[in-house]
Order: sequence, then structure tokens, then C-alpha cells
Amino acid sequence: MIRVPIKHCRNCGTAVVYRIPDDGDTRERAVCPACDTIHYENPTNVVGTIPVMGERVLLCKRNIEPRWGKWTLPAGFMELNESVSEGAARETVEESGANFEIGELFAVMSVVRVGQVHLFYRAQLINEDFAPGHETIEARMFTEEEIPWDEIAFRTVREALRLYFEDRKKGRFGHIHTVDIV
Repeated sequence: MIRVPIKHCRNCGTAVVYRIPDDGDTRERAVCPACDTIHYENPTNVVGTIPVMGERVLLCKRNIEPRWGKWTLPAGFMELNESVSEGAARETVEESGANFEIGELFAVMSVVRVGQVHLFYRAQLINEDFAPGHETIEARMFTEEEIPWDEIAFRTVREALRLYFEDRKKGRFGHIHTVDIV
């Protein structure tokens, strides 16, 4: 994973040093030599939904990089001061302008190489009135057969869709899928 190293302490501004802390930790961390603050670097959460109505799924065509012009589920980075489901709902509204009821957690996907965890909820669309935000070129409904699989933006989205359609064919939901994307 490529990351920008922490250079200065967020508490006092002193240049940090990377070392194993003296508290029994086993990993190298950014440690402030002045105030002894240990700065942890943790994965980022990406939250979103799989919005459906009948046999169709809502996808959004990206108007931002990375993957401009590719199709994705409505999802994005979780913000501070919101729950996972609140973040997924916010991202769905921002990217699609959809009216929906959020359902249960569907999938948790670890993308270790980029330091992210993707969490997708099932969502039931109330209608097909969409008002995409500035990050979306177009919001559109697709059946499984209509999905432009070669134009899906991210592997996590492709995997979430694959799992969703697999569960739908079996006629059962409720199992939370856990996937490691390597």
C-alpha cells in the first residue's frame, strides 16, 4: 500500500519518528518524541448500498476520478460523526438522489492493498425518481443481463453485484458476505 507518512505530531507539531512504541505494540508507528503521542494509521471505510426495485439494480456513472465514466454502486467514504448505515444512506442520496429504505448489511470487503474496508447495505427503492449529484453523470436501473460488466468501476462493486444476484437466484438473503480483495 502506498501511503503518505505522517511527518508532524497532530498534538504539538513536533517532527515524529517511526519506531515501535514502548507500550508493548509490535508495529512501527509514528511516535512524537516530545509528547509521546502515538499516531495510528488505520483503514478508510467506504460505505454504500445496492439499491434495487424488482429485478433491477441502480447504478451510477461516475463523474469524478478515479474511473470517470465507469458504472458503480452509490458509495463513498464514511464521514466522522455518522454511523455506517447513515454514511451509506448519505452517499446513496448524494450520488443518485434516490428515494429508498435502507436494509440490512450485505457485504464487508477488505481491500488491503489500498487500506480500505467497503461495506454495502441492501436498499429498496421507493420509486425511480433520481436526481444525481455532481459526482454522477447518470443514474440508471439495470437488470442483471443489462449491466455493463466490462464498464464497472471497481472490483468491490463487481463482486457485490455478483453476490447479490447469486443470493437472489437462491431466493435468500440475510447472510453477510465477507470478502478479501487481493
